[in-house]
Amino acid sequence: MDFLKDLGIESINSGACSGPGQWAPADGRDVIESVNPTTGEVIAKVAQATAEDYDKVMHVATEAFKEWRMIPAPKRGLIVRDLGDALREKKDPLGKLVTLEMGKIVHEGWGEVQEMIDICDFSLGLSRQLYGLTMHSERPMHRMYEQWHPLGVVGVISAFNFPVAVWAWNAAIAAVCGDVTLWKPSSETPLTGVAVQNICNDVMKAHKLEGIFNLVVGRGSVVGEKLVSDRRIPLVSATGSCEMGYRIGKVVGERLGRTILELGGNNAIIVDETADLDMAVPAILFGAVGTSGQRCTSTRRVFLHKSIAGDFTDRLINAYKQVRIGDPLDENTLMGPVVNEAAIEEMMGALEKIKAAGGEILYGGSRIDRAGFYVEPTIVKAQHDWQIVHDETFAPVLYLIEYNDLDEAIEWHNEVPQGLSSAIFTTDLLNAETFLSHRGSDCGIANVNIGTSGAEIGGAFGGEKETGGGRESGSDSWKAYMRRQTNTINWSKDLPLAQGIKFE
Repeated sequence: MDFLKDLGIESINSGACSGPGQWAPADGRDVIESVNPTTGEVIAKVAQATAEDYDKVMHVATEAFKEWRMIPAPKRGLIVRDLGDALREKKDPLGKLVTLEMGKIVHEGWGEVQEMIDICDFSLGLSRQLYGLTMHSERPMHRMYEQWHPLGVVGVISAFNFPVAVWAWNAAIAAVCGDVTLWKPSSETPLTGVAVQNICNDVMKAHKLEGIFNLVVGRGSVVGEKLVSDRRIPLVSATGSCEMGYRIGKVVGERLGRTILELGGNNAIIVDETADLDMAVPAILFGAVGTSGQRCTSTRRVFLHKSIAGDFTDRLINAYKQVRIGDPLDENTLMGPVVNEAAIEEMMGALEKIKAAGGEILYGGSRIDRAGFYVEPTIVKAQHDWQIVHDETFAPVLYLIEYNDLDEAIEWHNEVPQGLSSAIFTTDLLNAETFLSHRGSDCGIANVNIGTSGAEIGGAFGGEKETGGGRESGSDSWKAYMRRQTNTINWSKDLPLAQGIKFE
């Protein structure tokens, strides 16, 4: 696979880097095996960073921050632009590596790299828009305003399902804000972390910089715990399960640090009696089957108005029968493998609970007998209040639930503990506006006539409730990476106090 060489991937790579020429030696360290989920075979090995490696990388990062924060934001933006250009040059091989290592189809792999490019472009413009407000003072000849300062070293913990894009959401915006980043990628996808770090190193070397983008690959119990506990890291941005989020939120919160948590999703779509089923069926198919059901925004529940439930179900089953499952590097494939054996076990365990509850499997439900980690995408006729329906199963399992009226559907939609993405398919303006209103969806993302997956980088991404409440990517999410400071300047020769207080 020549594209691995294009990305600097060797048979064994080091798992700790703080800049050009700063890779830790791989000898004598435990390794993580990167496994190709398409075949179950080992692609390469990555040496795990030790606690000592972490401290060395962190030292370089904290020193680099002192220089980086003093570079004007628009110039930082130009450097991030160069990173985006480097990613453009590497889009094909990096997208293929994402596919090779985690199993999403190659079109999604390329799309993930395009997200990285897009967020670099977004960040370039943002570098000239880190605005503060001015306020009128109640005291004469006083000026009040607020400004924003960089935080420092931002810790980024990413998940296997988007091994590079979510890092870029954080790292590009943090960089133009004047922060440096320390990244711990998923142990399921260490090679993509190494590849991205190599790209960053080349860009930073051209600008005679190091320590702006930093990488530590290792066990969560070693480098992960050090990262979340480290008081030198004022902000930890983490993507993963709700259970992981509870742990990180507690540890970081106890030291009064900040978090951006993007956790579980149990995303639903309401299909009402007026919906255009020609639009709803493919949107739900992609939402449920894309990335083999391993997106945090994957569609997991569909609420069908009883008047269209039969027609919709027949159409969806027919569409599922046309899904081409196979090698995700084949551009004709629509669904690749899940990430590992544990993902199959989780799915099969969920299906046993579904059967025990009385659920009817309408399509799929089995492991595919071939090399690698393949399963059939599965459709289940379910009830809204089953516990297994309220739990997130990170696999291509879709629940179909019938409802009578919109108020009932919204109540059932909102009763799960997660709150990331949601949608309604309708041609009724009142139903659309009700879904988007205060009494509608309680999720961070709510769409009309598009699915739950496929968020654009321009909007702030994140959810409510157990999804964590954090926001990444676009809009004003940059404020999470900076600290606000209110300033008052007295340009008079008097010293009046606020609120008219006299102290003479």
